[in-house]
Amino acid sequence: MNRNHSYIIITALLLSILVGCGPKAQYKDKLAGKFKKETISIAPKMPGRILHIYVKEGDVVKAGDTLAMIDLPEVEAKMMQAQGACIAAKAQYEMARNGATRYDRQQIDAKLDAAKEQFKFAQKSFSRIKAMMADSLVPPQKYDETFEKYSAARAQLDAVTSMKNDIEHGVRPEKVEMALGDYQRAEGALAETKVAYAEKYIIAPKNMSIETITLKAGELLLPGYNLFTGYETEGSWFRITVAEKQVMNFKIGQEYTVKVVANNKLISCKLAAVKQLASYAEKSSSYANYEMGESVYELKLVPVNQGDVKDLYANITVILEDK
Repeated sequence: MNRNHSYIIITALLLSILVGCGPKAQYKDKLAGKFKKETISIAPKMPGRILHIYVKEGDVVKAGDTLAMIDLPEVEAKMMQAQGACIAAKAQYEMARNGATRYDRQQIDAKLDAAKEQFKFAQKSFSRIKAMMADSLVPPQKYDETFEKYSAARAQLDAVTSMKNDIEHGVRPEKVEMALGDYQRAEGALAETKVAYAEKYIIAPKNMSIETITLKAGELLLPGYNLFTGYETEGSWFRITVAEKQVMNFKIGQEYTVKVVANNKLISCKLAAVKQLASYAEKSSSYANYEMGESVYELKLVPVNQGDVKDLYANITVILEDK
């Protein structure tokens, strides 16, 4: 055997040793998983053109921060209409509740005085004609005309007296309730337009990191279209997949330790939930080391301290240290 052939054999043995001691061999008997973050998608309820985008991809924002502003000209016009209708309905309600003004009372008093004078004059005229008719001094036609004027003056007096009593006793309660209903309906329409107008500002619902921005300023944004997609900063967990024969070794509420493969960082976690993964036909997993027809379960491990995982990236690989 020559020297070159010996070098080749030694090199092959060293490579086999290194491969056997590599990461795959090191974590061969351990349960692996992924680091997950709660995904948040933000979409508007109203259509509009994007005026400004105040964040960029990679930014970390807090709940309540303004992410973007869109133009809503139609909503602004409807809000002006609703404001006008609300002002008019409020005035009608106040007028119905307060009743007649001092000037209305003066006018009705003047009308009542005039009606009384007209009735007195018609009554005197009718008395004279009635006496003359008894002596056959006037024709029946004149008597009928005078009686008609007397009846009309009395009806006019009764009508003005009723108007006077209506003003004195105030507006009917039904009219006040009707005016109040119109006012409340106008207020509801105004509140609805204000809610729609507030949608011009797209607000961060939670503390989150911005991962994707799908549109730019000047583009049209439709309702339900996700403008921002990101991860909740305090909604992280570890996803570990285990076989049916192993799942009974884990208890909800018990603490475990996971290791981040990228930096060997150990993180304490608590088992929050266990759920069975969906299966198809007789095969419930694509992993080769799981038996055919064996159920597969997902362990949801929540970090005890969310600050330990704030620098981790989504879907990074982790290893379960404790079984």
